[in-house]
Order: sequence, then C-alpha cells, then structure tokens
Amino acid sequence: MSPEIIGMAKETAHMFVFLAAELITLFIVISYAVGILQEYIPPEKIQSILSSKKGKGYIIAALLGAITPFCSCSTIPFLKGLLRAKAGFGPMMVFLFSSPLLNPIIIGLFVVTFGINVAVFYFLVAVVVAVTAGYVLEKLGFERYVKPEAYEAMTTSSCGSSCGEGTPAPKTSCCGETKAPEPATSCCDKTPVKAEDNRWMRVWRSTWTDFKQVFPYLLIGLLLGSVIYGFIPTDMIAHYAGAGTWYAIPIAAVIGIPLYIRAEAVIPLSSALVAKGMALGPVMALIIGSAGASLTEVILLKSIFKNQMIAAFLTVILSMAVGAGYLYSYIFA
Repeated sequence: MSPEIIGMAKETAHMFVFLAAELITLFIVISYAVGILQEYIPPEKIQSILSSKKGKGYIIAALLGAITPFCSCSTIPFLKGLLRAKAGFGPMMVFLFSSPLLNPIIIGLFVVTFGINVAVFYFLVAVVVAVTAGYVLEKLGFERYVKPEAYEAMTTSSCGSSCGEGTPAPKTSCCGETKAPEPATSCCDKTPVKAEDNRWMRVWRSTWTDFKQVFPYLLIGLLLGSVIYGFIPTDMIAHYAGAGTWYAIPIAAVIGIPLYIRAEAVIPLSSALVAKGMALGPVMALIIGSAGASLTEVILLKSIFKNQMIAAFLTVILSMAVGAGYLYSYIFA
C-alpha cells in the first residue's frame, strides 16, 4: 500500500473519531434536554395551543415545531391529530414546515459544525419561510385540498411514526389496537414504564432509545463524510460545488429530497464537503431539502392532502432550499 493511500486512510480515521465524539455527545445532550422540556410541554399541550381559536398563532406554531418530532415523517401523525382537533390551517402548515427543520438537534449540529452565524441564518430563514408559506396558503384557500377523510379519527397508527416524541400511547398498542389497561410502554422500545419511576430516568431511557434508532443514520453520515474528507480530491469538489458555481445550489436542493438523509447524517457529511471546498450555499440547500421533505413523507402526506397541496408543499421546501442557498452566498460572500 502506497504512503499516499496510508495518509488518506489516517485522515479518514482522524476525521471519523473527531466527528463521532463531537456529534454523538451533542445528540445525547440535546435529546435529553428536549425530553425534559417535553415533560412540561407534551404533544397534547402543543395540540391544544395550536387548536385554540385565540389568534392565528403562526409564530407560536413555528416555535412549537422546534420541540416536536425529529424527522419529517414523524410529523405526519401529529399533523393528523391537529386536523382532527380543528386546528387553524395556517398555523398547522407552519408546524408542518418548521417541525423537521427547526428541531434542536439540527440547530445544535449547525452551531457546532458551521458556527453560530450560520445556525442563526438557517433558523431565521426556516421561521420566516414557514410562517410566510402558512399564511399565504391559508389566504389562498388551500385548506380545500385537505382530504375529508383526514379529519376522521384514526383507527390505526404507524408503529414507528411517533418515535422521538418521548410520549407513550395510553390504552393502545404500538400499532393502534385497543387493549385492556396495562403498564404504560414506550411505542418505540416497548419497555414498561412504572408510574413511580423517576422522571429523569424516564427521559434518559427515551433519549437512549432515540439515540439507538438514529445511530445507524449518524454512522452512515460519519463514514461517508470521513471517506470524502480523506479520499476525495479537494480540487474536484471545489470545481463542481465551490463558490461561484451557480448551478450547484438548485442541484443540491433537488438532490436533497429523494436522497432523504436525516439531518444527523447530512450535517457531518456536509461538514466534510465544506472542509474539501464545497461552498456553504449548496450545503444549505442540501440540508434544507433533505431535512424538510422526503419521498417517504410525500407518500404519507398523500393520505391527508390532494395533489395540489402536495405540489404546494414541495414548492415551498424547494424554494426555501434554493432561496436560502443563494441568499447565504450573497450575504456572506
């Protein structure tokens, strides 16, 4: 094996160890903090707030979206609950856009990986676009594109769809079949939860369960990012996705949606790409596209929305991704 290959392998290993130690620690700490917060503001409380007829609650919807499900697909069951609770359509759409984009894991990873300025820029773009899109869609009457059956009570639920919220499903099994009362269990790990259990330990068990579910995605991102950092030539990435390459941003945004890499994986991957010369504009578009939507989420949304609403949803996410990429390139150039 040539000294050049050995050197690349060492760089790959060093990057993997560094990113793994940093991001795994960050994920666990932030997830635990979010779990404690959810003890005081459970999903039922959030649903009640968004269903209130007092004011439009667009900003509240965006901020509440930041403490709920960790990925785009897990937002869908909660969205169905808002529909059945007759929540305002505008705030509900704000929640749909903001929930997967503004969770504390993504914000924390942005701060550690790219710095506070990039994280603040990302947060403001996501909030402004989500609130604006929700308001505009409501004013344009897009509520008529919600399927009537979406307002009906669900008789089944996805076994894994609400994982990450850290709340058990009382009186039902993980997949929705009614059962006699029994000790509460987590839908994700089915571990009995005793009423007298310490709150802090209960949150820790939920945090550890979330981490075990996310770890494969995080590992994939770490491996890909480390290999890119160690073996892909800097000149090649800088040539095709560096500063001044105008087509890199829309391509990254379009690739992000079918790619569906969770934020826990795409951010370490993006960190390696930036280190090799990729501009932050395309990186921003890639992260928003992959975190904000996915083919899986679109399929799930088909049970709620008609095609016109699906098209509007994808248009908002793509516009947000492309717009954020170009805006970042313009402001921070």
